[in-house]
Amino acid sequence: MNYAIILASGSGSRINKDKPKQFFEINGKTVLEYTICAFEKNEMTDRIILVVHESYIEFCSNFKFKKLYKITKGGLTRQESSFAGVDLIVEDNAKVLIHDGARPFVKNEIINNCYKALDNFEAVNTGIETSDTIMEVKNNIISDIPKRETLLRAQTPQGFKSGLIKTAHKLAKEQNIKVTDDAGLVVSLNLAPVYVVLGDIENIKITYPDDLKKAIEKLRQN
Repeated sequence: MNYAIILASGSGSRINKDKPKQFFEINGKTVLEYTICAFEKNEMTDRIILVVHESYIEFCSNFKFKKLYKITKGGLTRQESSFAGVDLIVEDNAKVLIHDGARPFVKNEIINNCYKALDNFEAVNTGIETSDTIMEVKNNIISDIPKRETLLRAQTPQGFKSGLIKTAHKLAKEQNIKVTDDAGLVVSLNLAPVYVVLGDIENIKITYPDDLKKAIEKLRQN
């Protein structure tokens, strides 16, 4: 069984709107619906689990997607929300992709490549090269400039065998480990190698007002 968990419980505070960015409407559909559509149309995805703020559960229950399996309440952090979705998967041998609800431009090929990579690895992360030099800074002073060729910008989907990611979340809770995403959990706990699937520069996460403007332009062209 192949699951897609879509995380959409964030408040979108950095975008300065009266509602979270994933619920902003473009052409009569929310950003979140465009994201769900990518997995609804994907031939390898069997079930979709949606994680939203409790105030949007009723709204999302009106979505008409055949693969929408369950809608659950998110937590205060991304990590808590991810665990809420992962915890709904009973099987330990399923393939699970975890994706940002505000990342509507993920391509079908990337989704497929993540599922396929889980045939050989227990964990995968989507990533793209960085064209900018990355500086490590402490107290406004550069402490290091890592080589660009060793750096990638992380995207989603991230993919896992369900048994591994459930174990990662349970251990993190026991050990009070806090990270920014699920691949970070696996790496910090040293549970398995995380294979990198090539992402796409258009697979942006809508975070700031300029991102929303670009998304509106792109979605209105479709």
